[in-house]
Amino acid sequence: MTLQSPAFELAASAIPSDGFDACIADAGLAREGRSGETRVCVTPKYADSAREVVVRWRLEGAADAPVVVALGGISADRNALPGPGHEGWWRGIAGDDRAIDTRRCRVLCIDWLERRDLGDALAVDTQDQANALAALLDALGIARVHAVVGASYGAMVGLAFAAAHPQRAARLVAIAGAHRAHPLSIALRNIQRDIVRLGEHGGDAAAGLVLARRLAMTTYRSEREFAERCCGEPVFADGRFRFAEEPWLCAAGERFARRFDAERYLALSESIDLHAIAPERICVATTLVGIASDRVVPLADLCELQKRCGASAALHVIESRYGHDGFLKEDAQIGAILVEALALEGGVR
Repeated sequence: MTLQSPAFELAASAIPSDGFDACIADAGLAREGRSGETRVCVTPKYADSAREVVVRWRLEGAADAPVVVALGGISADRNALPGPGHEGWWRGIAGDDRAIDTRRCRVLCIDWLERRDLGDALAVDTQDQANALAALLDALGIARVHAVVGASYGAMVGLAFAAAHPQRAARLVAIAGAHRAHPLSIALRNIQRDIVRLGEHGGDAAAGLVLARRLAMTTYRSEREFAERCCGEPVFADGRFRFAEEPWLCAAGERFARRFDAERYLALSESIDLHAIAPERICVATTLVGIASDRVVPLADLCELQKRCGASAALHVIESRYGHDGFLKEDAQIGAILVEALALEGGVR
């Protein structure tokens, strides 16, 4: 389903990064892959003065092609595409002949800033991430990108970028992310953060992360998936009944705890809840994507964002058994929307 509606500045002092990967040739097509760590100057929203921060980034795709910025959830990093030592968190969407086609564009991704990156700042805000991205573009000599494509937390950062730096992007695609966090989602994340703090106070922060992630999974996924996946009978073991949901949720929590630490989780979870952008400030052609079964970002919030958006905005709604995590699972549906929204020259072969 698709709905249509009618329709600042950062002083950056950047030091270009070094350690670029060598350019490579792929089937006769000029291609580049570069990564680095670049110092830029930002003034955090929750601090009194400017300071230098290090932005870690990767740029990959057809040389001299338009740039598409790809931003994911709080678990995402600069490795959206597959590469040595990593699978690529958006490998079904970004890559050669994918919806974000690296034969037709260059894909820029960053690692998220954390509170500890900002010195004495009280928190890290989506606006800080957006300003750091703008400063990085300055450092890389990129005046304007073809598009910013964000999902979940990345959609929030994309909206903040479009509001603060509308001249820097031709279009915005925001998937499963709105102009503000829903109060019920904030309440649940508050509980998750308290679980992590309780684990820290008890000397086992990893156990706190596992429990917090298990709770988060109950919001990320849909009732339908739980009903289909967890229909087994409880089993009595080790002095209590074990329920069908437990192994799946425990495995998800343990995977998360292996690659996240408590400080990073607390900072980025809080950043989601602090996010607030006036839709009227978004003056970039916008495509919004909602997931009908998403309990983290209700469709009503996306409808409000579309209605109040300061530029033309289309809202697409997809069906998925995966709830909020549909942005990572529904490659075909989201890919089709992206192909149309990005309109990369040559299309997807």
